[in-house]
Amino acid sequence: MTWLERQSGWKQQAEDARSPGDIDYARVVHSSSFRRLQGKTQILNLGDSDFYRTRLTHSLEVAQISGGLAQQLRKNLPDHEAIKIIPDRSMMHAIACTHDLGHPPFGHGGEVALNYCMRGNGGFEGNGQTLRILSKLEKFSAQNGSDLSREALLGILKYPVPYSLAANPEKAPAMLENTSGTPILDRKASTPPKCYLDTEKDVVEWMLDVIPACDRELFQSYLTEKGEHNKAKYKSFACSIMDLADDISFGIHDMEDVLALKLVDREQFERHVTSENCSALLDYLSDKYPDEYSNNVYNEFANRLFANGEKRKHQINRILNFIITSVNIEDIDEFSEPRLRYRATMPQAVLKFIKATKDFVKKEVIYSPSVQHLELKGQMMVIAVFEVVKSNPKSFLPRDIYAKYEANENNLRIICDYLAGMTDAYLLKTYDRLFSPRMGSVFDKL
Repeated sequence: MTWLERQSGWKQQAEDARSPGDIDYARVVHSSSFRRLQGKTQILNLGDSDFYRTRLTHSLEVAQISGGLAQQLRKNLPDHEAIKIIPDRSMMHAIACTHDLGHPPFGHGGEVALNYCMRGNGGFEGNGQTLRILSKLEKFSAQNGSDLSREALLGILKYPVPYSLAANPEKAPAMLENTSGTPILDRKASTPPKCYLDTEKDVVEWMLDVIPACDRELFQSYLTEKGEHNKAKYKSFACSIMDLADDISFGIHDMEDVLALKLVDREQFERHVTSENCSALLDYLSDKYPDEYSNNVYNEFANRLFANGEKRKHQINRILNFIITSVNIEDIDEFSEPRLRYRATMPQAVLKFIKATKDFVKKEVIYSPSVQHLELKGQMMVIAVFEVVKSNPKSFLPRDIYAKYEANENNLRIICDYLAGMTDAYLLKTYDRLFSPRMGSVFDKL
């Protein structure tokens, strides 16, 4: 089948009982890039707590929710034309487990820093780096990275527009002006567009060459807005399931962490997650559990979230059941290819609630001074290490990475790959080794 082909042409052995999805999933979970997610930030800096989610646990939860959404669609809409093209559970798990592979140390902050470092050299974007890892950098094949199936790669391609078309030249990455001699990253100007990297154009061309030309052109179209980066308009059906699962996990599970760690109070919560923007959830709780919620359903809902761990977890589970069971399918009839024609979606009332929880986490935690101080520090460390390595790659790159650097025409991309692959702790250790006045050791392992 065309959608199960791999770019290298690899065929599995006759005695191998696995499905193509099983093979893709195995190649993801056994990869070094997946293991490194355990050492990468989700929201808070590693070392602050042993409880909160890392990129690894977040990815596993997104995989579980993706599988649940796919199964729910089969139950809700058994006769819908789109059901037959939903990937099997292993394939959905493979797609979902990859979605954060490309995020560098310090998460989105590190992404902005590396985009600055790669200004004028193709830029950097975390989703684009995910495709690069899977198609070029992992070691399951000689030249094609993890060599996943075309089906899996289409599900992973979240933004089917290359950096060169997505980036607005008016928003060039830069340092802030007039900072009294201390270089400070202009984080707004340096935020990358959502895209794939131009270095993977060949992979995307191979991925999409089985789709009719008119569908291919529409799929890769984008929206323009003055003063902003261009934005991709479409994603595949499987990708929309994964993306919805990511939004659910970010909104609900990250909110659970924030509440469990007591980083916010009830007033802050109620400022964003109001009774109005969670009205659909409140109706669901009142109808489903009439004996457990008083006349003031919102008050009881908030009480449970701010109660002990058991009550909070029970409430979170009910929220997830409310969200996941409401999943639906949208038809985009401009496409003829079914994998592009359909999109997983939620009713507006449910999306309104998810957006409220995401905004709550962003505005009260991610954008709080305590987190922003650490994010800026992480960004400046990423830039400092990049500039040192770039100044003399032979002296500062490990031998195996330097060999790749010498063999590659776009050798700054090799330095970028090296830093992007670091965990938070490894970047900190490298920075400390380069800049800390304490004595280092020749026996420190690079």
